[in-house]
Amino acid sequence: VGVGEDGPTHQPIEHLSSLRSIPGLQVIRPADPNETAQAWLTAVTHNGPTAIILSRQNVPSVTDGSAVNPGAAIIKKVVSPVATIIGTGSEVGIAIEAAVLLETEGIAVNVVSLPSWDRFLSLSATARDAIIPTNLPRISVEAGSTFGWAALATHSVGIDRFGASAPGNVVMEKLGISAANVAATVKSAIA
Repeated sequence: VGVGEDGPTHQPIEHLSSLRSIPGLQVIRPADPNETAQAWLTAVTHNGPTAIILSRQNVPSVTDGSAVNPGAAIIKKVVSPVATIIGTGSEVGIAIEAAVLLETEGIAVNVVSLPSWDRFLSLSATARDAIIPTNLPRISVEAGSTFGWAALATHSVGIDRFGASAPGNVVMEKLGISAANVAATVKSAIA
């Protein structure tokens, strides 16, 4: 979707949900170059197939790569969060931008990078809750179908329709994949 000029036929909103449903397939969607390097190391040492889902658009380095092995990690931590924003892949940057917007309004949220559902869900409930507390609203952001996110998030910002042909940033904004929309979803979740 981030390469909007290619049009809806090149915007596979269903792929992540489909791939995550394949038994035995480890799916990793890294946020940045650091997570990509760690994903590669994880894939070559994993006893089984791995799909590393990368973005074509440029993304900033926003993590240290440590989220890949456990499947998720808090990459922006605050003292008293009122919610958690969970991002995958290129949307982790959007999650951070949303947290910064919220911070200017006095709303404190943690941001989690979740490159691998499989690895995260294999953690103990206590370990998962330390990263994504279930007692707080959990808002996911991913440029794809929201199918399956109800298992991890209370609210989802995603794409449950086919895309459009326009510059990538225009398509992302039109489909709601923006820091402003994520921030609005957080505000709605905590209201």
